[in-house]
Amino acid sequence: MKANCHCGAVEIEAEFPQGLASAARCDCSFCIRRGVAAVTAIAASLKVLKGKGNLSLYSWGTHTAKHYFCKTCGIYTHHQRRANPLECGVNLGCIAGANPRTHGDIPWTDGVDHPSDRQA
Repeated sequence: MKANCHCGAVEIEAEFPQGLASAARCDCSFCIRRGVAAVTAIAASLKVLKGKGNLSLYSWGTHTAKHYFCKTCGIYTHHQRRANPLECGVNLGCIAGANPRTHGDIPWTDGVDHPSDRQA
């Protein structure tokens, strides 16, 4: 499946093993502010088809999660996951033909209580 930012400067494609059924929102300190539903993709399958130089990277904390945004329009396109670096999350709203509004109830994942954030 292909996905692109709002202005079209960035285009990606990836393999989604569960199709759009894996869409979820996260309540970690970053995602709760971003408010986007992401669909699970296989990280090794994700390819930037257009605009690699137009992607901006945001990372913090453990620097495992890497969040990518279009430098022109500011849209979040995808991220490498902290919980499973072999997976990426792709913005459901960027996927060609997908509309989060008509996708139905989108579950939440518990990013607040992520295991790497807990103190021993």
